[in-house]
Amino acid sequence: MRARGLLALLLVTGCSERGPDGYGKVAEGIFAPLGEVLPSATPEQRATFQRGLETSQRRFKVSEGLGPAFNVTFCGACHERPTPGGSAGMYRTFSISGYRLADGAFVMGESAGAAGGVVRIYHAAGGQARPAVPETTTIFGQRNPIPFFGVGLLAELSNEEILSRADPDDEDGDGISGRPNWERGFVGRFGRKSQTASIEGFIRGPLFNHLGLTTDPLSDAQRAALPVDSSSRETSQGEFGLSQAALRTAQAAVLDDQLLDDDAAPDPELSTDDLFDLVSFSMLLAVPSLEPLTPEGEAGRQVFEDAGCGGCHAPRLEGPRGPLPVYSDLLLHDMGDALADDIDQGEASGREFRTQPLWGVSAVGPYLHDGRAETMLQAILLHGGEAQAARDRVAARPGAEQAQLVAFLMSLGGRDQYSPGLVPMDEPAPDFGAWGGPVRAMSGREAARFEAGRRLFDRERGLASGLGAPRFNGDSCRACHFEPVLGGAGPLGVNVMRHGIANAEGRFVPPAVGTILHRETALIGHAPVAQAAANVFEPRQTPHLFGLGLIDALPEAVIMANADPDDAVSADGITGRVSYTDDGRVGRFGWKAQVPSLAEFVRDAFGAELGMTVAYQPGLTFGRLHDEDAVADPEVPVEEAELMRDFLAALGPPPRAEGDVQAGLQVFEATGCAACHIPALEGPGGAVPLFSDLLLHEILPTDAWGVEDTSANMREFRTAPLWGLRETAPYWHTGEAETVEAAILLHEGEGRAAQDAFRSLSTVEKEALLAFLGTL
Repeated sequence: MRARGLLALLLVTGCSERGPDGYGKVAEGIFAPLGEVLPSATPEQRATFQRGLETSQRRFKVSEGLGPAFNVTFCGACHERPTPGGSAGMYRTFSISGYRLADGAFVMGESAGAAGGVVRIYHAAGGQARPAVPETTTIFGQRNPIPFFGVGLLAELSNEEILSRADPDDEDGDGISGRPNWERGFVGRFGRKSQTASIEGFIRGPLFNHLGLTTDPLSDAQRAALPVDSSSRETSQGEFGLSQAALRTAQAAVLDDQLLDDDAAPDPELSTDDLFDLVSFSMLLAVPSLEPLTPEGEAGRQVFEDAGCGGCHAPRLEGPRGPLPVYSDLLLHDMGDALADDIDQGEASGREFRTQPLWGVSAVGPYLHDGRAETMLQAILLHGGEAQAARDRVAARPGAEQAQLVAFLMSLGGRDQYSPGLVPMDEPAPDFGAWGGPVRAMSGREAARFEAGRRLFDRERGLASGLGAPRFNGDSCRACHFEPVLGGAGPLGVNVMRHGIANAEGRFVPPAVGTILHRETALIGHAPVAQAAANVFEPRQTPHLFGLGLIDALPEAVIMANADPDDAVSADGITGRVSYTDDGRVGRFGWKAQVPSLAEFVRDAFGAELGMTVAYQPGLTFGRLHDEDAVADPEVPVEEAELMRDFLAALGPPPRAEGDVQAGLQVFEATGCAACHIPALEGPGGAVPLFSDLLLHEILPTDAWGVEDTSANMREFRTAPLWGLRETAPYWHTGEAETVEAAILLHEGEGRAAQDAFRSLSTVEKEALLAFLGTL
């Protein structure tokens, strides 16, 4: 029972054997910086760990089995903070759904098929609506990704160790029950509701639900070879010299079913060898070292005890390696009305959640199951239900004592790896001439401002800072722009969906909520949905931002000089129209050239993508000045907007790769590609080699439906700059082209002649052209 908690722990271990956190001794060989392998791992396991890490970062393509419906393109997308294997910001929060029958029984919802209740956001085939959620689905809950650090140690725990703390009927009368969840007769321990017992199952499920990747179960031989033996066979000795009684744990609970889908990629889409490496990587992730307590931390530990936090956040669980500083009982607890999501999973009700382990807690925010808390103190003060009494005791403490409690929690590991974004605090900015580096060599105050802007670009925002009003796509600028480095493009899993209505007269009507169909919402218990009448859906691939300052500096006359709206100048079937804003300014940024300046681009992104308000500035009209949340406007002060603008203005252009390009350039010009993708435009400082005219061209078939934006019609898009092409796949405005060649073959309308010319090239000419494009 939990009554044997903190006091019993101290009595058993004795004060002379106190760990760095002031409680009992801890197992040896389990600590390393977050994201690193367990020190006890063998050389073979270390090699497997590295392969698994690489698999977690692999960007899957549609041709490799991504989809047919999905949320992200790689495992690490949701487990990145502060390192691979960790948590993620609010932009990776996903929705889980369901409904209740007349008898009150809960049924998981579907989204493009059964997906464990997960609401999927994307179709692999571009131009389709967001995967449908049946009208019967009325319950939505949010889930912020959970960190994997130390899960292999939790996998080794016996059922009995977890059950020893259960008190489902509150026999000790402390108001805290603690119930286990179960999976096929084994005690659950993974997931926000302890709904999963095995790591293999915990990984295979999200691979299918979030990436649409099918897998076969590991063989019994592979399970026996995992760092934590997961086989069901009888054996007397295991990887760590454990007895069979210890080895036959919940890791044997995984289903032996194949997972299949109906896309063109053969099943399984992830091999069992890759799955083995991925499961091993997760099992071998270490936990961070506990920090020795400072006087402030020791005082905070006393607040932790006095408030009764240890009633659920048990400082130690006994594993086969020794005592583990998990700070969790891994049991279910009723967290009250405010945190309830009405989602049942296994034995867990809609009000119950697993006690989240606290090791490494300082580096893996945001907090709570839905990520609504930006800080640890906010998370504590949102506790209710069984934790209400502990919450009230903390709330009654003076601010200084609350700070001491937070200091204690921060000492539980990971503090030195904390970052307000993903860029490590000690990582310098790339050099001039490198991807993501400045436009020129910088020093002193100029370099410091560039670095400050880079940090602001990376910084994640939370609901308490005004994120979402009420919808959003990202919680930082980096959330969408990170390939190959900060400031770059984004994979399919961060595409923005535009939508609208094509009426009976063939005219485009924007939805009342705007054309952006957001991925996320700040409204707890809801999921973003399209307007019911919407019948036009257009994914927008995230472009890179390198060299935007050079484009911003181009005189309007330079862009206007290449316009030929009536094809009267060249008579070559290529028009090229200037995109004008409503107030007559020349647009140059965005897929439809709908934004006229870098300052407006920043303001528009804060409002449209992060759902945050900006301050009024004379002459600037983009962005939201007010919203309806409880955070005071403006949520982004002028100083931050200007710092972001200055950072983007100073972000250098993509570096060119070396190579013999003359033959390919000649083919590029001969096929007509250069008619729109003009190699350079003349800026104040010289030629800007962006390979674009920044004009609007119709490049879709005449019967295609798309989204209108400002002066661009449904089939018009700005000529995409080609600089940076080689490192910013996938391509096309939808991201549906996995290769440059595939993107060329998608050109229609004004681009059809160039497509036909490309098709007629000899093999040698095609190779020369693609080699040239591969240097951009």
